Amino acid sequence: MTGEIFDVTGQLLGTVVAVQANFYRVQMDQEAGEQGSRGAEEKLDLNASLPSPPLLLCTRRTRLKKIGQQVMVGDRVVVEEPDWAGGRGAIAEVLPRQSELDRPAIANVNQILLVFAVADPPLEPYQLSRFLIKAESTGLDVLLCLNKSDLISPQEQQKVSDRLLGWGYQPIFISVKDGINTEQAARYLSNKITVIAGPSGVGKSSLINTLIDTAKLRVGEVSGKLARGRHTTRHTELFELPSGGMLADTPGFNQPDMDCVPEELIHYFPEARKRLAVASCRFSDCLHRDEPECVVRGDWERYEHYLEFLDAAIAHQTQLHQQADPESTMKLKSKSKGKGQSQYEPKLESKKYRRISRKTQLQDLQELYRDEE
Repeated sequence: MTGEIFDVTGQLLGTVVAVQANFYRVQMDQEAGEQGSRGAEEKLDLNASLPSPPLLLCTRRTRLKKIGQQVMVGDRVVVEEPDWAGGRGAIAEVLPRQSELDRPAIANVNQILLVFAVADPPLEPYQLSRFLIKAESTGLDVLLCLNKSDLISPQEQQKVSDRLLGWGYQPIFISVKDGINTEQAARYLSNKITVIAGPSGVGKSSLINTLIDTAKLRVGEVSGKLARGRHTTRHTELFELPSGGMLADTPGFNQPDMDCVPEELIHYFPEARKRLAVASCRFSDCLHRDEPECVVRGDWERYEHYLEFLDAAIAHQTQLHQQADPESTMKLKSKSKGKGQSQYEPKLESKKYRRISRKTQLQDLQELYRDEE
């Protein structure tokens, strides 16, 4: 999605659609593209026009580097000295961002499209819940899309839908393979910048290829042994939708980090927000575990998920405090098995329990012999 074409000073504007090392691919706005086509035709004396709007491979002005101005995918930028025929330019300014995500690094996003599969690989409630919490923590609108709906019966589909409605989400059931409801999903993406996310193997790249003919993303198959998808997306890139707007493909990951503040975690559960909207806990800093007169603690399905995520968020916060305090006597140790669980254990005093090297032992013996002589 693009904003204003020119600012009041007549500068050329575009959107960064990909970052490659120290170069930035910028899709120029429509009027800028028409100007570029005319300029290139005059320079090359050709009758055929160039694609409009064009893509320019740009560098970043040294001034931006000196002031530490990062250029992200999704940024609206001012481009100077465009070489329309050579497809080059220079980013001179980054316009103020409406929103910003750090993982993936992308700016000006309007919503997050979570894509999961209802089968092959099977839908895992815990993993889905973890992705939903991470998406909710961004403060952006969350759209849930369930692919491969052709692999389950209508009765199973209704059961999944009722369950997710209890979570506070109205999923869209699609099948990229059979073309079911893909047009309905596309309508939600029109004229917005959308980040598509989800575990590997659920059909994210296939969905993008269906919605955008020119994307041509590489598609991987699901591993038969692990029932998990193979990672195919390597970097974040924006693709323009035919109906307007842009879709950002992001590298897949299986377990988003729980790096939120423990006290804020409960607000990322729509079903918990519904309870807090009509009543309040006795304590303002209630963590909704075993505190008296808590209005959240109860028999809702994802409460057990909340408790696990809360432990992870507290462990993450404690780790940050330990890193800031070098005198700490505790250290975080991750377990090799389980769902990314970790625990704290006493830290050994520095050097006190370290094994003495053989070289040091030999030197000590030599010193001892010399003293006896």
